[in-house]
Amino acid sequence: MSDDDPDSDDSWNVAARDETETQRLDRNWSSLLQELRVVQTGVQFLTGFLLTLPFQNRFFDLSDAMQGVYLATVTCSIGATVFLVAPVGMHRLLFRRHKLKDLVAASHRFAISGLVLLGLALTGVVALIFDTVAGQLPAVIASAATALAFAYFWLVFPWVRRGRS
Repeated sequence: MSDDDPDSDDSWNVAARDETETQRLDRNWSSLLQELRVVQTGVQFLTGFLLTLPFQNRFFDLSDAMQGVYLATVTCSIGATVFLVAPVGMHRLLFRRHKLKDLVAASHRFAISGLVLLGLALTGVVALIFDTVAGQLPAVIASAATALAFAYFWLVFPWVRRGRS
């Protein structure tokens, strides 16, 4: 049974859960909403915080490179916010249109994209903080370690587990 074969997934759900496709979509939508609730508040708070930084006195003490990191970080954070909130808007527009399958599939992709952008934004925040507090080399080391941790725990580890099922 392939992980990417929807027919085998449907067969497993019928056999193991005795659930229809609509019940599975409802369950998947509920799970996705719970996951999005966890990250939405945090990413919105992060974005708000980042948007205030240029108005701080020390902001222009950042090097040109760190101001570039800041702009990339803000872009990733705003992108993460857009992707992680998009399922709500999509749900409102598709409400009562019998498009649950499309909603769940698109929202799944939006959530993954939002998480990738959130990981990049948090890596940028680490670079900015370490550069300001400890200097360039510690910033490079800390942000590289952060990027590796996100890549491993959010992508590699789940991907390996997915292949084993």
